[in-house]
Amino acid sequence: MIRQQQHGFDYVDEGQGPVLLLLHGLFGALSNWEEVVAEFAPHYRVVIPVLPVYDMPLLQATVPGLVAYVENFVDKLQLPTTFTLLGNSLGGHIALVYTLHNPSRVTQLILTGSSGLFEDGMGGSFPKRGDYNFVRERVGYTFYDPAIATKELVDEVFAVTNSNAKCLRMISIARSAQHHNLAGDLHRIKVPVLLVWGLNDTITPPPVAHDFERLLPQAELRFLDHCGHAPMMERPAAFNCWLGQFLQRTVSANAVATLA
Repeated sequence: MIRQQQHGFDYVDEGQGPVLLLLHGLFGALSNWEEVVAEFAPHYRVVIPVLPVYDMPLLQATVPGLVAYVENFVDKLQLPTTFTLLGNSLGGHIALVYTLHNPSRVTQLILTGSSGLFEDGMGGSFPKRGDYNFVRERVGYTFYDPAIATKELVDEVFAVTNSNAKCLRMISIARSAQHHNLAGDLHRIKVPVLLVWGLNDTITPPPVAHDFERLLPQAELRFLDHCGHAPMMERPAAFNCWLGQFLQRTVSANAVATLA
C-alpha cells in the first residue's frame, strides 16, 4: 500500500470503482487492512484515512471529534456522493455515528469487532507505562492467536504508552467511546449491515454482535471461529469471502433500485 498526503490528511487510495472507505481502531493502523486492499482494490477504490488518534487536539479527542475528521476527509478528497463504509473496533463506532449523521451517503455498512454498545478495552485496563511485558500481553489479548501480535505491533503500542501526550488522547477517546452508547439510535440506520465477528473476541464479545444484529434493522451476522477482535487480520480469507458476497449482493440490489 502506498501512503499519500493531501489537504493535511495521511491516507491510502488504491484501485478504481465503487468506494470502500475503511476505518481502523484505536490501536489500529493502515497495515490492518492489507489483505482487504489486496483482495478488493482490483474492483473497488479502497480508501483508508489515518485517524489522528494520537495527534489531534486533546479537546477534540473524542468519538464526535473523529467523526468530524472523517466528514472533513470525505469532503476534501471529494469522494463520491455514496460509498460503502467499513470499520473495526473504534473505527466501527465512528462508522456508525458517521452513518447516523450522513444517512444519504452510506449505502452499505460493515462492522467487525465494533464498539458502540460495549467493549472491554485492552482487557479492562490501559497499558502500563514502561512495562513492555504488560503491553505485549495486552496487545496479544486482542487476538485468538497471540502470535499475531508481532514485535513490530507491540513496539508501536509500547511507544505510544511512553508518550504522555499520546496516552492522554488515547484515554480521552477510549472514555468517549465507552460513554457514547448507540443502543437507542441504531434503529435509524436503514442500510444493509454486515457484522463479521470473532467467536473468541474478548473485547467486544459475541453477545455484543447479537445485540447489534437485534438493534440494526437490516443486519446479518457472520461469526469466525478461532478469531479475536480483528477478523480482517486474523482470518483474512474468510473475512474477505463474507465481505465479497455481501458487497456483490447489496451493490447489485442498489443498482437495481436506482434503475427502478
